Amino acid sequence: MIRTGSCHCGSVQFEAEVPEELSGSRCNCSICAMKGAVMVYIPLEALKVTAGEDALTCYSFNTHAAKHHFCAKCGIHCFHQPRSDPDMYAINAATLEGVRPYEDFPEIPVNDGQHHQLDHGGERRLSGTLTFTPSPDGKWGKDGW
Repeated sequence: MIRTGSCHCGSVQFEAEVPEELSGSRCNCSICAMKGAVMVYIPLEALKVTAGEDALTCYSFNTHAAKHHFCAKCGIHCFHQPRSDPDMYAINAATLEGVRPYEDFPEIPVNDGQHHQLDHGGERRLSGTLTFTPSPDGKWGKDGW
């Protein structure tokens, strides 16, 4: 199915052909741990930027194989080409219209990007699983934060 997506300010807009039932993951590498985003993977040709291509900025580091695209105006990470599979885009699920990252992905696998498969004999490892448990009453605990 085709889903639309955008950054927070709406400068960057795109369409992505994604499966009806989304499957996501997170990563614990240095940049992904800071982003904290749930990523949905699609082939490069399944993503089309429809507005704001000039607002996209690309960040690359270390081996410079991964290309992280974010909005230069609001700073939201929209998608990236991962080092492990540069023929794919990993889309920030929160940028997809109608997707609620916490509710839609209550349990999410976390890839072990700190021990990247290309640096460790091709073995893809799982670091763990993050679980979101909604508060039953929507109230803070007795200690607040």
